[in-house]
Amino acid sequence: MAKAAGAEFELRDGWNVAVRYGAHETVGAVAWADVSHLRKWEVDGAGELGTARRSGDAWWCGLTAERALVLGGTTPDGALDVTCNYAALTILGPQARETLARFCALDLRPHVAPAQSFRPGSIARQPGMVLVEAADRFRLLFGWAIAEYMWTVVADAARSLGGAPVGVEELDRA
Repeated sequence: MAKAAGAEFELRDGWNVAVRYGAHETVGAVAWADVSHLRKWEVDGAGELGTARRSGDAWWCGLTAERALVLGGTTPDGALDVTCNYAALTILGPQARETLARFCALDLRPHVAPAQSFRPGSIARQPGMVLVEAADRFRLLFGWAIAEYMWTVVADAARSLGGAPVGVEELDRA
């Protein structure tokens, strides 16, 4: 999907990563980026369901009282690498929350899901998880098998609000 949308790719840590979509790429009302290449680990303990905390370059997201999902950063001790279990998209911009509301059953209103919230539930009628990184920045995680479907759902919702895909270079600047 990214290639069809005009992405330029670079090899990073063994992954073909969409780094840009043209010379004038910026985050407008809403944008999305494929961040499936970012490492993901499951660890024992370290979490409370519904919450996430930033630690260095990683997000620690509580799955249960006994399990957490670590997104990014360096490999935690005793971690199980689950990078290939989950594809991921980041949605950002002033219309990010509205974009999600068009296909996501989770209540992501600011007073219910503030920054550093982590919500498992239905995303486009599929099981998934949403990390609220900031007021207008969300990371969606879902099974690899439905990655293309999720891209099209996000693209349909975002484009009607003036959105477009961005590469990880722009995502890093935003």
